[in-house]
Amino acid sequence: MKKNQNLPKKVKIVNYNCDDRLYAPSAVRNAESIVKLVKKTVTQPGNALEIASGTGQHVVKLASALPHLKWQPSDVEKSRLKSIICWSNDQHLTNLKTPCLLDATKEGWAKEHLCQDLILLVNLLHLIGIKETKILVNEMPKAMSSNGYAIIYGPFMRSGKLTTKNDIEFHHSLINTNPDLGYKNDADMLNLFKEAGLVHISTEKMPANNLAFILKKL
Repeated sequence: MKKNQNLPKKVKIVNYNCDDRLYAPSAVRNAESIVKLVKKTVTQPGNALEIASGTGQHVVKLASALPHLKWQPSDVEKSRLKSIICWSNDQHLTNLKTPCLLDATKEGWAKEHLCQDLILLVNLLHLIGIKETKILVNEMPKAMSSNGYAIIYGPFMRSGKLTTKNDIEFHHSLINTNPDLGYKNDADMLNLFKEAGLVHISTEKMPANNLAFILKKL
């Protein structure tokens, strides 16, 4: 994950509060559906790693709604780590760890994050290249415990096609900014998961035409 990519305005987080906290409107819109999905998927106590926690808005809601999971937020940008701390400080959640610096597109990251019962990734894969995507996916099972889950949420092509006007516009804005970026194809992702040793449990339809892949390590 390259820092400070020259991304389209639609994906930039620019709303600052009076402290170091960042605010993303999309995080407000999809938080409830993500919480519901995680709650029905992971019912046993364990460790949960959120990759690319961004502003921190998601992880505080997840930690509050799922106290049986001990959450480790992470991000590649220090400004976002500060934001996560700000959102966390408001909640005083004992199951929410201090955020850590993590670039999950670099080989070897898993060895520092072993025994994860859940790995959650929200809205990242369209913002990185296919090479980085393969590294991230291949490292995931190395970090997961036996019978651990992974949930990958975001916008994806269906059978190689973009299915809404908004998706077409957003995808092209990404590749016009950087040809390595853009929506990944759902079938290609399923092949990547299989090659990495992850079992595909289901693909859930989510709000705003997003998908969530539910994966398990057996």
